[in-house]
Amino acid sequence: MRVVSLLPSATEIVYALGAQDQLVGVTFECDEPASARADHRVIVSGRDTSAMDVAAIDAYVRTELAAGRDLYTLDEGAMAELAPDVILTQDLCRVCAVPTGQVAAALTHLQCRADVVTLDPMTLDEVLEGVRLVGAALGVPDVAADVVAGLRRRLDAVCSAVAERPRRPTAVVEWVDPLFTGGHWIPDQVEAAGGDPVGGHPGTASGPTSWHDLRQVRPEVVLVAPCGYGLEGAAEQAEVVARELPGAEVWAIDGNAVVVRPGPRLVEGVEAIASVLHPDAVPPSRHVRRIA
Repeated sequence: MRVVSLLPSATEIVYALGAQDQLVGVTFECDEPASARADHRVIVSGRDTSAMDVAAIDAYVRTELAAGRDLYTLDEGAMAELAPDVILTQDLCRVCAVPTGQVAAALTHLQCRADVVTLDPMTLDEVLEGVRLVGAALGVPDVAADVVAGLRRRLDAVCSAVAERPRRPTAVVEWVDPLFTGGHWIPDQVEAAGGDPVGGHPGTASGPTSWHDLRQVRPEVVLVAPCGYGLEGAAEQAEVVARELPGAEVWAIDGNAVVVRPGPRLVEGVEAIASVLHPDAVPPSRHVRRIA
């Protein structure tokens, strides 16, 4: 079986299933594990925004989407050469990866009959079920069941560790200019870590919030997990949050690694958040850094 992954979280799932030998194509953002791009052909590219600040990135994204332009370029020639049997994609966010519609159009043009598996989780449970979905598509359902069982055991361990402790009001910031707070599975992560999620968008997409409204919900802890950034980038944006929310306990967290990508490492994100909220009950995490 030949598999193409068009989003980083799906690539992580394939590796978690031990099915990386079936993987033939990935995106330029597939960096976990670090060898993913070196070991497989990169067939999706996008603009390098590393030199842009967060406001400029937001303006660029809004301009492109308003003009009806895609943020990612799919190499149709490479897709034809790879002749995949399974393509892993998403419709969850046009900013995060190639949408299914673009993939379908390319497959029609190429007369490719690959099975397209669309992963669009909105909750933490749905993320875990996505692992099963990929496992079934790749012919390793038993492996997927074992992976999910292991992840649920880790979640149960966190739940037991924090069960008797007070739930601290906790907000998660995904972007600072403009201000966005976490939705999708992120409130579930906070709750699973023993926190009380506030100021976010449970059950729906992450979205805009004013600083005034965020102050009104009085978060005791604010986790800054900007989409597309690791811990260092999160720390820079967390400095802004600390100035806007004096008195709150502000932490940077590696968003790309453990918060914003809907893959197996979200469970590590729950463990990291729990280490912030309940340091006496959960070991410290390398994915977080206190800012204020």
